[in-house]
Amino acid sequence: MLKRNHKLNRLITAKNIIARYRISYQTINHYTNLGLLPFIRKQGNVRFYDAIQVRQRLAFIAKLSGDGYSLRLIRKKIAGA
Repeated sequence: MLKRNHKLNRLITAKNIIARYRISYQTINHYTNLGLLPFIRKQGNVRFYDAIQVRQRLAFIAKLSGDGYSLRLIRKKIAGA
């Protein structure tokens, strides 16, 4: 039970991601639709993401984008990982 509650404490919403990482809602939505940012659960219209996974994925996306990779190739790299 403690482990489950710990995971729930790590959940953040798109609104939190916007504030923390200064990216637009449209970008979050696009990344989610591409499978780059999977959400853990949905409650009504609010999607909840794992905060640690979001940080890691956004850093990975930024690095590969900076190296010239397209989002499609980044998605393939994530899927293969």
